[in-house]
Amino acid sequence: MSPALHDLFGVSKPIIAMVHLRALPGRPRHDREAGMRPITEAVARDLAALQDAGVDGLLFCNEADLPYRLSVGPEAAAAMAAVIGEVGREIRRPFGVDLVWDPVASLAVARATGASFVREVFTGVYESDLGIMRPDFGSIAAYRAGIGAESVALFANITPEFASSLGPRTITERARSAVFLGVDAVLISGPITGTPTDIAELRAAKAALPAAPVLANTGVTAEILAVADGAIVGTTLKRGAVTWNPVDHGRAAAFMEAARRAREGAVVG
Repeated sequence: MSPALHDLFGVSKPIIAMVHLRALPGRPRHDREAGMRPITEAVARDLAALQDAGVDGLLFCNEADLPYRLSVGPEAAAAMAAVIGEVGREIRRPFGVDLVWDPVASLAVARATGASFVREVFTGVYESDLGIMRPDFGSIAAYRAGIGAESVALFANITPEFASSLGPRTITERARSAVFLGVDAVLISGPITGTPTDIAELRAAKAALPAAPVLANTGVTAEILAVADGAIVGTTLKRGAVTWNPVDHGRAAAFMEAARRAREGAVVG
């Protein structure tokens, strides 16, 4: 079992900031003429702004690789690893990897780059805008062990964006079974990137998992820390609160100040 959230991030209720990569090679929005350099430079700028603002963790993600795939190509994994390698000396926070929606590729890049966790869909079956999502958690866990990545924590999104669960099981049941099967943290998301996490679902998962962390995964405000064990934040920290814009240092710093006050139990305006 991977370390608890406090052991991993050094604080209770950590704020994990998204580091969004521009479109990678092989995807429709990738700028072939410009190549990899602008991607790395943009990541370096966002990384500096986020760390200066005091975030507790980082999550590198190929957010701009629209439309997403259920299995990425080797070019995406290689590009992600290359970018993280380029900025690696500047990383001062625990970091994770998310190659949407491919848990095997995410684990491979995490192992190669020294990441502490991955965020993916590991359990369940979902109808989605990308087709039927049906991760094989048994095979994923075997792959993780096979590459020596047992120390890489598994952050499991059980309400993935752009998708809905097939079958009648409740959030409570799905959260409990995911943890029983071996995930390290459960994530609750809104229906699409940047939309608020459903507070009722968050509360239900928390009630079901008194000993396992439950994090809010989309559309996060500092106030949600009154319920969640932590949060993954992206769009809120961007210039104009637009997902594709650069990180706004002022917004990020203000968010972290609000998060610190929320963690201390103060009322946040």
